[in-house]
Amino acid sequence: MAGQGERLRRMKLGSQGLEVSAQGLGCMGMSAYYGPAKPESDMISLIRHAVDSGITFLDTSDFYGPFTNEILLGKALKDGVREKVELATKFGISLTSDGKREIRGDPAYVRAACEASLQRLGISSIDLYYQHRPDTRVPIEVTVGELKKLVEEGKIKYIGLSEASASTIRRAHAVHPITAVQLEWSLWSRDVEEEIIPTCRELGIGIVAYSPLGRGFFASGPKMLDSLSDQDCRKSFPRFLPGNVEQNLYIFERVNELASIKGCTPSQLALAWLHHQGNDVCPIPGTTKIENLKQNIGALSVKLTAEEMAELESFASAGAVKGDRYGPGLQTWSDSDTPPLSSWKGE
Repeated sequence: MAGQGERLRRMKLGSQGLEVSAQGLGCMGMSAYYGPAKPESDMISLIRHAVDSGITFLDTSDFYGPFTNEILLGKALKDGVREKVELATKFGISLTSDGKREIRGDPAYVRAACEASLQRLGISSIDLYYQHRPDTRVPIEVTVGELKKLVEEGKIKYIGLSEASASTIRRAHAVHPITAVQLEWSLWSRDVEEEIIPTCRELGIGIVAYSPLGRGFFASGPKMLDSLSDQDCRKSFPRFLPGNVEQNLYIFERVNELASIKGCTPSQLALAWLHHQGNDVCPIPGTTKIENLKQNIGALSVKLTAEEMAELESFASAGAVKGDRYGPGLQTWSDSDTPPLSSWKGE
């Protein structure tokens, strides 16, 4: 098995000056969506262990909980930890009074969300502030215009987008430089490679890959479903449903076979594939267990040849993956275009 190797290398994320650890830590599953919230003290210990190991790029959102994950991060950042990390959080998804999801990017909401996140996190400035999903009712220029004001006021340092289309990214970047785009990218989620990744590279925007392990699939394959609680949202995702998951097992088996040959775990192999995509890519695998954290760090020691990269990609070709990334009703980059600025009539 690949070990932790040398201390985590650092990387430039985007071209605006932000530097982060070459692998980050996604914190969502500690508090929400992947089953019940985990014990707070255990998660604080995990976060601090990650920082001590060189993982300094922490990812959260006001919608994780909602709010509880930011509160957790705020507690974990006490006692001098804040100065050691690059903290990313997000705004843009809220719950209406009847419990439905609403995407918002209007200026008043952007500002209010930022102020609330700063308070929950107990910090004076957010290192990287993403729009979690573009608001298809508000021109992206309007949303980024307000974010630009927050940068000028020192409340945020860098601006990011999540699940944004190539055209949305271009329009946003014309208002204020975008530092990073967060998107789902893994061996079995590669649709972003056609247009979005090239757009980011053309503009000098960093790429943050969430769910790099296929939401845990590349750690243990379909048997992961046996340990998921009824509250885990993954149980309803198309790729994990009966009829699809059995066919996707083939992909995991091939990855596992190559991992055995390489002397690493399948999850390390899947992460190594992303690390080999370029020095502008930062995966942010999430975990709630220190052992898994150590394994994920070990992925940086796995070296792949061009032939091995091609072999991996052949296992999970577009035709081989069964099921969509998300079920209906969850907005992704493919439906994230916003109206033209000329249509905006103000608040």
